[in-house]
Amino acid sequence: MTNIGFSNFVSKQRVVAVAGPDSAPIKRLIQDAKDAGIAVDVTCGRKTQSVILTDSGHVILSALNTKSIQKRLAGEEKEDAEDEL
Repeated sequence: MTNIGFSNFVSKQRVVAVAGPDSAPIKRLIQDAKDAGIAVDVTCGRKTQSVILTDSGHVILSALNTKSIQKRLAGEEKEDAEDEL
């Protein structure tokens, strides 16, 4: 399991991709997932900085930046305060 911010975890084996939330296709993907009820928002009210796509089709919104999540998924569990936001 990998911490994706604010004591929320995701299984490394289920992650298909990690993307930034700023491109138009990702924004459409997020809206479609919200409409379908398969979006999981774990930002705790903060700005979404990364979007995690899973093999089950769920879309997870995280306040951690994509680089931090990439490091955590790769096993580099460096827990800097800067990485949290």
